[in-house]
Amino acid sequence: MKNRIYALIFFTILSLTINSCNSDDDKNVIENLNGNYTGTFTVEYSNGDTFSNPVTVSFNEDNNYQSSANNDYFPAGGNGTYEKNNSTIEYYDINIWTANFDWNLILNGEYNYSINGDELLISANKNDVGFYKYELTKE
Repeated sequence: MKNRIYALIFFTILSLTINSCNSDDDKNVIENLNGNYTGTFTVEYSNGDTFSNPVTVSFNEDNNYQSSANNDYFPAGGNGTYEKNNSTIEYYDINIWTANFDWNLILNGEYNYSINGDELLISANKNDVGFYKYELTKE
């Protein structure tokens, strides 16, 4: 009888331990953005023009980000803070910008994102102007 009680207690504790391991915790570890990513930025404008350049985007544990810039503004760069949700990232750029280029080229505002291993895809269709995409790999 005692062995049955001990077995029942053991399996109850084991079951509670296994169930307390939430898969959402594992997902957050997988989707932790901290680190440096390199890849390609591409914008496809609604008139058919397409521009691409290399880009680097860095994220840190304080929810800060920094995106590299190119002289031709493809992309323009950006840095500040971000908030990540299930499938979107909202970027809050802190820079003051001149008005001589498409401000959608700044990594700012809401983007969709997906992670597949070390691959990070960030994209947005902005203001019916174009489709802005960052195809990145974690270093």
